[in-house]
Amino acid sequence: MTIESRRSVAGAAVLRGEITTALRSALLEELAANGYGRLSIEAVARRAGVAKTAVYRRWNAKIDMVLEVVTEFAGRKLSLPDTGSLRSDVHLVLQILAASLEHPLASQIIPDLLVETGRDPKIAEALRRAQQAIQDEVGVPLIKRAIERGELPADTDPDLAIDLVVGPLYWRLTVARRPLSPDDLEKLTDVTTAALSGGQPRPPDRTN
Repeated sequence: MTIESRRSVAGAAVLRGEITTALRSALLEELAANGYGRLSIEAVARRAGVAKTAVYRRWNAKIDMVLEVVTEFAGRKLSLPDTGSLRSDVHLVLQILAASLEHPLASQIIPDLLVETGRDPKIAEALRRAQQAIQDEVGVPLIKRAIERGELPADTDPDLAIDLVVGPLYWRLTVARRPLSPDDLEKLTDVTTAALSGGQPRPPDRTN
């Protein structure tokens, strides 16, 4: 074994995966509990049960740690199957988004980081890239499928369309911070689908 390969093995042993995972979890918990402004490397290390040198082996500063972990958390792959119709696709997207925004950690972290985007362009750009990646991966195929089915006009702008899908729900849960009931989600699905297709929302089901 060469000196270089021995160093590589040693380095891999130092940056153990379980410690990195613990630090990532601790960072998200600290962000949710105290916000970015009060976040400290010492607090993250303490919550993870490691020395703060373990943090510095992985990240040079608080901002580097936050950008990497939050970008990875926000940019997780999302699988959206073709449900067969625009309405059911929209409903599935809204269900997934609502579950994500109502998550105990996300519901605290996202509003705090949105405030920080006005102060730190690096955070603003990281969140913008993560949002765009999700939009490209999920929103664009959703709109293209609807166009292929004849449910939407061929010149529908995918970016504007998906803004219309997620915008009201994002406002409701992240800005207004009002809870969402299953009935609210159904109504929002109907109104959003109607707005996209240029039709009228279906009347509420009063058979129950």
